[in-house]
Amino acid sequence: MAGKIIADTLETGAGADISTSYVVNGSAKAWINFNGTGTIATRDSFSVSSISDNGTGATTLTFSNAFNSADYVLNYTTGYGASANFTGTAPTTTTARIQSYRTDTGASQDRTYNLVALHGDLA
Repeated sequence: MAGKIIADTLETGAGADISTSYVVNGSAKAWINFNGTGTIATRDSFSVSSISDNGTGATTLTFSNAFNSADYVLNYTTGYGASANFTGTAPTTTTARIQSYRTDTGASQDRTYNLVALHGDLA
């Protein structure tokens, strides 16, 4: 039987109170750690159902749970000597296409460590 829990506050084992609005609004709704070199592969993830290799440095993330709008926040890092961002393809509620670059030349580059966290309201 399905049910629900209604609470305004959670309490930790140490007795500290945490507002449920912080948990709902402040937690990453999806994240992934993946290897972007060779055959790309997920190391670990939450709410990312798949990744697709779209060429050098370009990857599409597909989410297990849709966002309420495409106005979520995506934090993406690939390590020293690189930068990363959305590509020219607009994000949707179920996918985001990301791109990694070399900071010295601006050229697209596959990176070994790709770390992405997404924050926003789920549908």
